[in-house]
Amino acid sequence: MRALVIGGGLLGLTTAYFLRQHGLEVTVVDREAGPARATSFANGGMLHASLANPWNEPGVFWHALKMLGREDAALLVRMKALPSLLGWGLRFVRHSQPARYLRNFEKNVHLARYSLALMQPLRAAIGTDYDYAGRGTLKIFRAAAPFAAAQTMSQQLATWGIPFEALSGAAVAALEPALAPIESAITGGLYFPADESGDAHRFCELLTTRCRADGVRFEFGLSVERLLRSGDRIEGILSSQGLMTADAYVLAAGSYSTPLAHAVGVMVPVRPVKGYSLTLDTGEWPGRPNRPVIDDALHAAVCPLGGRLRVAGTAEFAGFDLTLTPSRLNNLFDLVTQLYPNIAPYLDRHSATRWCGLRPMSADGVGIMGSTPLTNLYLNTGHGPLGWTMAAGAGKLVADDIAGKPTELNLAPYQLARFRERY
Repeated sequence: MRALVIGGGLLGLTTAYFLRQHGLEVTVVDREAGPARATSFANGGMLHASLANPWNEPGVFWHALKMLGREDAALLVRMKALPSLLGWGLRFVRHSQPARYLRNFEKNVHLARYSLALMQPLRAAIGTDYDYAGRGTLKIFRAAAPFAAAQTMSQQLATWGIPFEALSGAAVAALEPALAPIESAITGGLYFPADESGDAHRFCELLTTRCRADGVRFEFGLSVERLLRSGDRIEGILSSQGLMTADAYVLAAGSYSTPLAHAVGVMVPVRPVKGYSLTLDTGEWPGRPNRPVIDDALHAAVCPLGGRLRVAGTAEFAGFDLTLTPSRLNNLFDLVTQLYPNIAPYLDRHSATRWCGLRPMSADGVGIMGSTPLTNLYLNTGHGPLGWTMAAGAGKLVADDIAGKPTELNLAPYQLARFRERY
């Protein structure tokens, strides 16, 4: 059986790896010159079951409305993106109802736990030379009310198997000494020891090397112009180099999966949400942090990657616009200096790597995996900010489904059919 995977990022590569483990002939197609050059390139760096809650939490509509037009907003909706968000946005808001939100939260947690468990055998296959660290993540709070609410949520996480520790401000600074200068501003923190971190781009390079050794074929620098449909199946893809055919096709092209699927009559409720990151060299800073930190008040995540520091944050609905907006990047510079005041003498803004990517966000905040109404077309997209967290688990579930093997999680809650679209 031949499988063709469209997309050479985290989700496409893990799917390809597990398909090959099942003995399928696998080809991966990507328009970039190498693996993980788009959305997977410079993400936040964290694999965190602890932050598996969907972004459309209760009250998200009013929060987004208040933030309209504010360049410093954590969640910003650009006016030009509104037409493309109308139908999708109604679903997004509907799934922010508390009961729906909790169900979707639980789905994400189960997938995240499964995915993190699979990372251990993956590391055995490719090694740990992707700045892997298993030191957990630390979330800090600067006010009592959000800290109390987060502890309540973490109790729910604990019932789903995600361990945590509640810490005082002093205990936070003891765990992460780089936070000592702001200890007096920290009300408390939550430490999640099972979380991991690492450079997703480097991970994808290592996985590509392993896949090649296992016989996976890669076609980089090749654009997929459209899928070719006949009846209830895909006959092939028309690429920049001509026709390519297979027995099964996997759309793992992030936000770009939506227009490709739409052209063959499959409606995928996924929209791009732009996120920004900075990568800073911390080699000269003697007090650099040793574990990932999420600042609840600043809406920022900072993750050590060897001698570098990845600063990520903000969500921007701007369609497929990949413009690096200076004000949004400046926000990240300001945030990291607020979090780590001692970084100031070592922070060289000119040498920082600036990046943005389009997170593929589903309408309910849960990834979309597996079968579609077309008998040989499969999806692995829509994981939003959790792509790195979910990659291993989602890739294996989709590969198992295609290969006709039993899946270790029930795939039905993650399939496209849950949206009950008309085709």
